[in-house]
Amino acid sequence: MNLDAFVRERTPEWDELRTLVKSAGRRPEHLGPAGVRRLGSTYRAAAADLALARRRWPGDPVTVRLEDLVGRSRHLVYASTSQGASLRQFLSRGYWRLVRERIGLVGLCWLLMIVPALLVGLWAAADPAAAGRFLPSQFRGVGEHGGGDLGLALGRQATLAGQILTNNIQVSFVAFAGGILAGVGTTLVLLYNGALIGGVAGLTVAAGRPGPFLSLVAPHGVLELSVIAVSGAAGFSVGWALIDPGRRSRRVALGLGARQGAEIVLGTMPWFVLAGLVEGFVTPTSLPLAGAVAVGVLVAAPYWALVFWRGRPERLAPA
Repeated sequence: MNLDAFVRERTPEWDELRTLVKSAGRRPEHLGPAGVRRLGSTYRAAAADLALARRRWPGDPVTVRLEDLVGRSRHLVYASTSQGASLRQFLSRGYWRLVRERIGLVGLCWLLMIVPALLVGLWAAADPAAAGRFLPSQFRGVGEHGGGDLGLALGRQATLAGQILTNNIQVSFVAFAGGILAGVGTTLVLLYNGALIGGVAGLTVAAGRPGPFLSLVAPHGVLELSVIAVSGAAGFSVGWALIDPGRRSRRVALGLGARQGAEIVLGTMPWFVLAGLVEGFVTPTSLPLAGAVAVGVLVAAPYWALVFWRGRPERLAPA
């Protein structure tokens, strides 16, 4: 291949790399996921072209210009940022992008909880004695005769709210870990958690006390179920990497899925802390049902607003 043919064949890809570098500025994340992948691909091709040009046409102006292009591109591909900057970037955009990229899986996780919750809730309302045997012992007293609006002493109601919070945190971790079983474990965990919630709610309906139960769990429950669904989506991502690794090896795909899934789960932890604060300071005030639901929506709304705002893919800036 002579120099003219080399330049004619490779110039379109060099121009694309030059455009990507200009659009990125000093922050490759401005390109979005697809743009960053394309940046890496065009950089590697240009680096290979530079190696060939140095060997065949050292000192030629084409080689000099190519050296300049590769040099300006290298820091975008390989430069490292401080841990503090990386953490800030992850909390401000990275986490939200990971969640939004899996929004379909998040919706699936909601369905896997809502459907069994409705079915078991109807069963528990119709046959509370049989449903009560299905529930763990700490939840069976809901709706039975006794003090307080739920048939429980007021202190026991606070304990119940804390148990529900603790259960939801555990479910999030197990839903993620269950992805290693090709998503089967995640599915079972979500189905069981939905059935558990529906069973407890159904017992309160059978006892004529659904309002107090909703008032107890609504302030923090909407946010908790949201992050459980997100953790489940992280688990499904791991499972899908096993089923369909794409062009990567199964080992590489699993490693990437597990890393991103772990980042998602860790990113949800501050929101569980927020739910815990609401459970600790708002739930004991015994809000009326409308107020409790309003608090639940207001607590969860910022989370979903950030998913769709900060999680949106960045558009490639015009050249």
